[in-house]
Amino acid sequence: MNIPAELRYSKDHEWVRIEGDTAIVGITDFAQSQLGDIVFVDVTTEGETLGQHDIFGTVEAVKTVSDVFLPVGGTIIAFNQTLNDSPESVNKDPYGAGWMVKVKMSNPEEVNSLMDADSYKAMIG
Repeated sequence: MNIPAELRYSKDHEWVRIEGDTAIVGITDFAQSQLGDIVFVDVTTEGETLGQHDIFGTVEAVKTVSDVFLPVGGTIIAFNQTLNDSPESVNKDPYGAGWMVKVKMSNPEEVNSLMDADSYKAMIG
């Protein structure tokens, strides 16, 4: 299971990479493996300001649809448009090409409430 040390993680299996006041968000390798083959990523919140843990979209896999939650509050400034044509990028490269949204954080301190890689590993067993 790939759990990069430089990222932060939510209890809902999202990851965050911080770049200045922007958070890049996606779902973890563990989450994509539990969902199976992802066929659609639906994010209709671009341009909206959401709170920490609010739903920002859904991920549809062959057998299920799952909500995705924002690990840090802020304004959704970008959606990874390549996921429209290649949702399987989330399965193949969840921490790279499979990123989902970029968020201009309203409170960067919220990152401190997220898990580091070791804590996330312990949570998923």
